[in-house]
Amino acid sequence: MAPQTLNLGPSAHVDTYTRDNLPPADQWPDLLMDGFDYPDHLNVGVELTDAMVDKGFGDNTALIGNGRRRTYKELADWTNRLAHAMAEDLGVQPGNRVLIRSANNPAMVAVWLAATKAGAVVVNSMPLLRAGELTAIVDKAKIQFAFCDTRLMDEMATCAKTSEYLEKVVGFDGTSNHDAELDRLALEKPVHFDAVKTGRDDVALLGFTSGTTGSPKATMHFHRDILIIADGYAKEVLGVTPEDVFVGSPPLAFTFGLGGLAVFPLRFGAAATLLENASPPNMIEIIQKYKATVSFTAPTAYRVMLRAMDEGADLSSLRAAVSAGETLPAPVYEEWIEKTGKPMLDGIGATEMLHIFITNRFDDHRPACTGKPVRGYEAKVIDDDGAEVPRGTVGRLAVRGPIGCRYMADDRQKKYVLDGWNITGDAFFMDEDGYLHFAARNDDMIVSSGYNIAGPEVEAALLSHPAVVECAVIGQPHEERGTIVEAHVVVAEGHEPGEKLVKALQEHVKATIAPYKYPRSVKFTKALPKTESGKIQRFRLKN
Repeated sequence: MAPQTLNLGPSAHVDTYTRDNLPPADQWPDLLMDGFDYPDHLNVGVELTDAMVDKGFGDNTALIGNGRRRTYKELADWTNRLAHAMAEDLGVQPGNRVLIRSANNPAMVAVWLAATKAGAVVVNSMPLLRAGELTAIVDKAKIQFAFCDTRLMDEMATCAKTSEYLEKVVGFDGTSNHDAELDRLALEKPVHFDAVKTGRDDVALLGFTSGTTGSPKATMHFHRDILIIADGYAKEVLGVTPEDVFVGSPPLAFTFGLGGLAVFPLRFGAAATLLENASPPNMIEIIQKYKATVSFTAPTAYRVMLRAMDEGADLSSLRAAVSAGETLPAPVYEEWIEKTGKPMLDGIGATEMLHIFITNRFDDHRPACTGKPVRGYEAKVIDDDGAEVPRGTVGRLAVRGPIGCRYMADDRQKKYVLDGWNITGDAFFMDEDGYLHFAARNDDMIVSSGYNIAGPEVEAALLSHPAVVECAVIGQPHEERGTIVEAHVVVAEGHEPGEKLVKALQEHVKATIAPYKYPRSVKFTKALPKTESGKIQRFRLKN
């Protein structure tokens, strides 16, 4: 029996699997919808393409990549042809789950938008996933179709051989040569497509959480949610205009990347630069070449960019550097502003909430501070029993707004949502002025000899030393102290790892923050383990 679904609007889904597997009504978060009104029927694929042409943006550049620029009219035509092929030749029906496997490039965005126009529920996946990881996602979402960049077909084909759900794997050309099965099917199709009249409350996107251990968690997002992140954060905080050019390194498979590199620019007639070589060391050159105005990436990537920046770097086009995915250490924030003169906006989001919900603003940003809630959101800091804690006290972050956690068929929903609030898994404190400050992930708080120590605070202290390029701090078991602070450090050129540097770093931390927080163990490493979005995988250091 399908769960009660809180007066959801009409659905166009013939395949009702996602709506049938929404959480029960009593496990939903409160949704604060004031100011976010959308019609009963809404297809986000249309809103970001054909609707933009109708608004007069047809000749504006929509996508940059693979050696060419595509206008909104070209993108609308391209996606409509692809949607015809999906619906007519391949049998994609509204509500079917579709997986897309590709690196960041214009073709991936076009395939995503086309599948959305055809009424599918899309899962964007990272190119580095192996067959076993793909199988876990396919099985969880009962995915019937996979559209895969032909250069990445091997692991997808291996997954398909053993899958009981995957019916078709179809290749597309991520290089814009249009010489693959899906491209050939679309070639002779009309440039007009009657998109499926999906409901605003139809699931459009399944986001699999990057930090998942055990069985993967799929977060369910409606068509309206994808517009909300643009009409909230991108409009209110970034003030996106058609003149903006977006760049960044996060994979489109992550909601942080999909929002910042596709949804936000396309919602407002701006340009999205989608380059497979947009790795942190190349970002400075890319910003200069394309006169980018908005950059999206993680703090670790900005630190690499700072190291790669020479005195002749011209970032005058850039008006905003958005940082999320991990907390932004004060030394990175301060060095960025010192070197570029440009603001860096720290924010926090979650796959469960789709995108950023607390952030700094252009006229109100400061170091070691995540800011205040985005329009439409509320936040508080609570204790283990759910009671709000006094200002200045570290506790669990609780958030609610127009978007909230809806895991697909997953008992972990009951842990994420408490009394209508989303419990993000982050430890924060709120200062007397209502600004929120990140302390650690709840499971990254280190308790040593009775002291609560936030790893990111120690990391920020270490990063202010010239010998440290990157670092990660974890707690390690200790016979006498229960746990000690252990730092894993990547050393800058010209500095020698060894006992002398260990002592220097320990003394530096003691002089920068409370001495009891210093790392009693320091280990040097050539590189830190990271996810594709740049998050440091501290659990791997613990292991």
